[in-house]
Parts: sequence; structure tokens; C-alpha cells
Amino acid sequence: MAGTDHRREATDGPQPVVVLVRPQMGENIGTTARAMLNFGLTRLRLVAPLCGWPNAKAVNAASGASVVLNEVELFDDTRAAVADLHRVFATTARPREMVKPVFTGDAAGRELRERLTGGERVGVLFGPERTGLENDDVARADAIVSIPLNPGFASLNLAQAVLLVAYEFHRAHDTTPPLRAADALEPAAKADVDRLLADLVALLDDTSFFRSPDRRDKRIQDLEMLLHRRELQQVELQTLRGVIKGLVQRGRFRSV
Repeated sequence: MAGTDHRREATDGPQPVVVLVRPQMGENIGTTARAMLNFGLTRLRLVAPLCGWPNAKAVNAASGASVVLNEVELFDDTRAAVADLHRVFATTARPREMVKPVFTGDAAGRELRERLTGGERVGVLFGPERTGLENDDVARADAIVSIPLNPGFASLNLAQAVLLVAYEFHRAHDTTPPLRAADALEPAAKADVDRLLADLVALLDDTSFFRSPDRRDKRIQDLEMLLHRRELQQVELQTLRGVIKGLVQRGRFRSV
């Protein structure tokens, strides 16, 4: 409707970040923005968009959802796009050889609400239109969102996938009372976990832990998934950093 203030229609309070990883078409970014605003979501991040940004086709396809497109954040890679988030969900229909919780759409909506109510910063990853998320992208996530579809035709376009997750978040009315300050623990941000992993890898390199160069990357990915799956709190992260520093100080390793 003409004259409608879309900014006033955004969700009050915390909301998940929608992260489009290497989107291929500007039109799909625009229709994603439209789908998001239908359910009050405005926080959109783009990782290395293959269609370039800014993109006129995205603006045309957004049908007035300018509040979303005007605040788009750009990132070079998935790691940077989720660095400030505490919990990340990856949308994928393909089975992965990774041990991660799997949520259906409605369960994901409730989980997103609960995490946000608890004060966490949360994001949902969506992959390129043609191929979906790569394993390296999914490895950054704490859980997977999988929408049950017709097995004979399990085909959603990008905006449809975003719309389904946004809808489930919108209708998942949170009934969990807010945590009291005395009870709440501060979750560790992804960037802090990454720094811990880098320090741990440096220590393991010094001790010749990675005996097979061919297996080194896989071992590091296993450690990365282990740390992110643990959902570390900030106090736990500091404890692990103290353990690493203690090993460095008592051994013949370089400082980390």
C-alpha cells in the first residue's frame, strides 16, 4: 500500500540474521527481502554474492522491502559473516556426514525464539540456488534445519526456503520466561571460538600432532565441529584458554 511505513512493521525485539551464502541472482535476493519483511525480519547478510551488489534486479523484485535491502551487510566469506553470532543454523536437504542436531521448520522456529529470548545472537544460513551450502559452510553451524518436502519433488527456491523459516519463527510464540541476570551465562561468540581453535592448532603443530599432512585439514575440521557443537559459554572458553596457556608455559612450545 502506498505510504506504508515498512520500518514500523519490523519485528519488535531480537530477531535472527538471515545469511545468504554466494547467492546467484539479484531477483532471489529481492524476493528473499520481501519474504523476510512479510514476517517482520529485516537483518540480511550476503556472503560473496555472485550477482554483485548493489543489484537493480534485487530492488525491483523486493516490491518495496527497501528497509531490508538498505541495511544489507556484505561479507567475503561465511566465517566472517557469522563471527559475531553465538548460534548458527544451516538449511540443507542433503544428508551430511556431520554430527549435528537436525530441526524441522517448526522446531527450528521455537529454537530460534528460545535462543534469542536467552540473549543470544542467532543466524540462519541459506546456500546458493543451484548447489546449496558446501560442507565448509555447514561446518560453521551448530544445527541443521531440514524442511520435510515431497520426496518426489523436493525443490524450493531461495525465497521460499527463507519464507518457511521466517514463518515458523513468526508463529513460534515464546512462552519461556526471560533468564534472570544471576542465572544467565554469556555464550561465546563464534569469533572467540575461532581464536581458541587457532591457538589449539598452533599448539598441536608445535607438538607434531598432525603426523599426516594429508589428514591435517580433516582433523582441524573435526576439532572445529567439536568446539562449535559444544555451545561453549564464555566462562568455559576462558577455562580452555587457561589450559592451553598452562601447557605452553610448562612445555617447550611457542607462545599462543
